[in-house]
Amino acid sequence: MEANPGKHLEVEIEGKSYLRIPIRTEIITADDDIVQIVETHTKELVEKGDLVVVSEKVIAITQGRAFRLDQIEPSGLARFLSKFVYKNPHGIGLASPYTMELALREVGRFKIIWAAMIAAVGKLFGIRGLFYRLCGDKARAIDGPCDYTIPPYNNYAVLGPEQPNLVAQEISAVVGCAVAVIDANDLGVNILGVSSSEVDVDLLEKLLKDNPLGQSAEQTPVGIIRQVAEKSLVGAGVGSGR
Repeated sequence: MEANPGKHLEVEIEGKSYLRIPIRTEIITADDDIVQIVETHTKELVEKGDLVVVSEKVIAITQGRAFRLDQIEPSGLARFLSKFVYKNPHGIGLASPYTMELALREVGRFKIIWAAMIAAVGKLFGIRGLFYRLCGDKARAIDGPCDYTIPPYNNYAVLGPEQPNLVAQEISAVVGCAVAVIDANDLGVNILGVSSSEVDVDLLEKLLKDNPLGQSAEQTPVGIIRQVAEKSLVGAGVGSGR
């Protein structure tokens, strides 16, 4: 039970202590079953009251939603729009013609163009982040290759997962605890799906704010969240009281 390099295993939120246990797996491919993968790697570790978190990227990979760059032909529109997207060191997002092309297909050309226009106006007034807010989770979850991406996915672009709530429910049924599908990096975290409405999403976002699973050589796309106290993350009324 060790934290990833540069991260902390235990964190305190609102006077309560929690463990964020990273779970190392093999390189996951489109031939894998994500439910089986998570069950195999957590069955000896999960305790009552735990919450299992799973990276959205590995779920998308097992759903066949990862594409080699040579399988994607960016349109002129994708090449044009990607030039105006901020290139963040923590993830390329839609600043690549390849990921922008996937966004145009996944979200729709009209919505992407509309969001880009609104975002351009917003920047004139010092408002940032409008583009992703308007395009929603489908655009935000698209991931492209970065220098730190584990091979072979350093040559892939990946869409967000389909039906993340359903996937969380399927995994929960075999691991015996609540499950959340997360999109996290060093800038922040977005909860894409949960196995139950009783999961305290606001608290979970705080617990994962520092990205304890990492996103590069750690190879830990699965984790266990465990409260070191009498209450659990599920149905306990802690945090935001969801």
